[in-house]
Amino acid sequence: MHDIRAPYTLEVTGKAIAQIEDAKDAIPAGTPINIAFLGNEHHSQRVNAASVIRAGGFEPVPIISSRRLRSGEDRDQLIDALFAVASPSRVLLVGGDPDLQAGPFENSMELMSTAFLDGYDIQQVGIVAYPEGHPKIETDILWDSLRWKLGFLQDAGRDVEITTQYALDPESIVEWLKSLRSEGITVPVRIGVPGPAKASTIVGYARQFGVNITDDAAERYGVATVDGDREFDGDRQFGADQFLDDLTAGLNRLSNEDRGDVLFHLYPFGGMADSVRWINRRLAN
Repeated sequence: MHDIRAPYTLEVTGKAIAQIEDAKDAIPAGTPINIAFLGNEHHSQRVNAASVIRAGGFEPVPIISSRRLRSGEDRDQLIDALFAVASPSRVLLVGGDPDLQAGPFENSMELMSTAFLDGYDIQQVGIVAYPEGHPKIETDILWDSLRWKLGFLQDAGRDVEITTQYALDPESIVEWLKSLRSEGITVPVRIGVPGPAKASTIVGYARQFGVNITDDAAERYGVATVDGDREFDGDRQFGADQFLDDLTAGLNRLSNEDRGDVLFHLYPFGGMADSVRWINRRLAN
């Protein structure tokens, strides 16, 4: 297994797995690549994605969406199939966003409580966090569930890492991180960072995931206001470099204690190859 503290992780869907093949020469060996759990994809596509990622010399990280699992048997069949072709050493557990759950698991805490991981050689478990909050979950509940997951997994002897939803307000990310560390939570945090893309693409995903676009972000990162509705202007590009500069500056202002172990999770909204080349260049500098 390669270093699980890789400087950045990636994400891909089953349908878009060919992008990994196209970008593989630029992706560092052993890079963890999350496999999205979309409602319009089948387990076979997720398993195939894991196989392609492993064959390319990277680390497949299946995302397991509790609300999309139809049953405990459905869960076990998926994980057994993933291990048969790719032997993942880590998973990322999420609730998922369908309004109606497909089976018995309302959230990832209920899924974890079944202790299903005990039957597999999983060395690291990822959980998610939302620096700007969640459109459907109250902030207090988010914090309580984060504490519960960390406690449960650490009591079970699991290595844990937090990956955040992407946000477009670096200051809110920095303040959330300070709050996290003030709780005594010291596990590594991967901050979700959107790579270069058309600004319209970034806005589309922001709406899909409930990510807030402040007036400051609208101006600073290339958002125009058209007819009272915030839209990105035509083919204008999202200011990915400016965003990462601002985020890095904010992180650098923190003390070592307040910052802790921080890495990145790259959301390749503008295409895998271009996004990987961009983050490689930025990290090299």
